[in-house]
Parts: sequence; structure tokens; C-alpha cells
Amino acid sequence: MSDVRVDQQGHVAWVILDQLAKRNAMNQGMWRQLAEVARELNQARDVRCVVLRGAGEEAFVSGADISEFQQLRADPGLARAYDSTTDAAFAALLELEVPVLSCIHGFCVGGGLAIALCSDLRYAAEDARFALPPGRLGIGYGLTNLQNALRALPPATAKELFFTARQLDAAEAQRLGLVSHVLAKAELDAHVTDVARKISQNAPLTLRAAKTGIRALTSGDTGLLVRAQGQIDACFASRDYAEGVAAFLEKRRPSFRGE
Repeated sequence: MSDVRVDQQGHVAWVILDQLAKRNAMNQGMWRQLAEVARELNQARDVRCVVLRGAGEEAFVSGADISEFQQLRADPGLARAYDSTTDAAFAALLELEVPVLSCIHGFCVGGGLAIALCSDLRYAAEDARFALPPGRLGIGYGLTNLQNALRALPPATAKELFFTARQLDAAEAQRLGLVSHVLAKAELDAHVTDVARKISQNAPLTLRAAKTGIRALTSGDTGLLVRAQGQIDACFASRDYAEGVAAFLEKRRPSFRGE
């Protein structure tokens, strides 16, 4: 049994990647579910933050389900069709306009690291282990994944990880910039829950505009720049802007509604 499910807690949607028998390795059906879930969450007005997590305690995602490769990636044509499925999932995650966090414990390898690199903030337990192992499998690593890796890592660092396919621990991942914080395993979920809650209490339109703006400025995408400016303008026309200023002047906590 494998599944991608959503557990919504207030304004925070936890997306759980679940194939426990295979350390949450992603099969083709799960890639499709992940894309669909992300697109649905992007339309959900009551969702202000998304958290990605692997089921159980052994792995975030240990990679793609390699048992499918002999059938689904048997030649270049089939490999491209498979990659179009995974690319759709990555694109849907990147298009999420709300902040996306990854809650990483255990193995975060290959396709699992590719998923985590689609998030805005990554938090890891001390037992987390990371690797980019395509070189040990003879896989042609997709350009979308390479681009996402280069958003988080300098080119020379990305090359070293790809070329050696070595595993790194959470402390090194933090030094390289792959994760923001490393916590004791017993504290990880509570910490990410607290961060997500704090994010969800802030003005949704402001966070959306900031995320789009940062993505536009770092990618050079002129279309995104136009969208970001529109979102910035919308903040100043919103009820939340009036509420935020009023709450500040009245020395109370603001109550934002995303409108």
C-alpha cells in the first residue's frame, strides 16, 4: 500500500509520503498523486503553509521506487515519459504560492532529495542522511532536478555530490546549505509544527508576494516579476494590510484573513 495523503491542521497542510515497506520510495502512482495534491493545495484558500514529511520514522523518501525501472524506464523514450511524470510533481511543488517546509528524518536520497529541494525551508533530524546516487545506477539525472540542486548549492558542490554519489550526514548538509536547521530526532516534528504555525499566523498575501518575488529575482523570469509586482500591489489594497496596521497601532495581535 502506498499513498500521498494530506493531514490539515488549522491553516497548515501536512503532506505525508507513505510507502513504509520501501522507506517511502516514490512509485509512479505516488508521483502523480503528489502533483495532484500540490495543485489542489495551491487552490485551497484556507491553506497558508505546507509541510512535506515521510511516513514513519525511518525515512523522508529513500528515492524513486527502483523496482519499477526495468518496466517504466527501459529505454530513452520510456525514461522521458517517466521523467515527465516526476517533473510534473516537482513543478506543482514549486508553483505552490504558500511557504513549503520539509521535515526530514532518516533517508533523503535521490528523488527524496529532489522533492526536498522543491521546498522553501528544510529542517532535518540528526539521523538524516542525504545523497544523490544516480551515478551508481547509470541514470540520466533530469535537467529539472539539476536546476533545483543549483538553486541550493554552488555548481562545484553539486558536481562533487553527483560525481561521488557519497552520503552526507545532517551536520554536513547544514554546512552546505541543504538544510536550515538540524534538531534532535525527538524534537524535529514539534519544531517544524511550531515554525509552520508561526508562518500561518502571518499575512498570507505578504508571504505569497515575497515568495514569488524571491523566485522571480533568483530565476530572472520576467513573467514571474510581473506576477510578483501584482501581488505586492494587492497587499496594499487588502483588508489584511488595514488589519496589520491597526493591530500594530492598537498593540494587539493581527487576525489575517488572506483578503
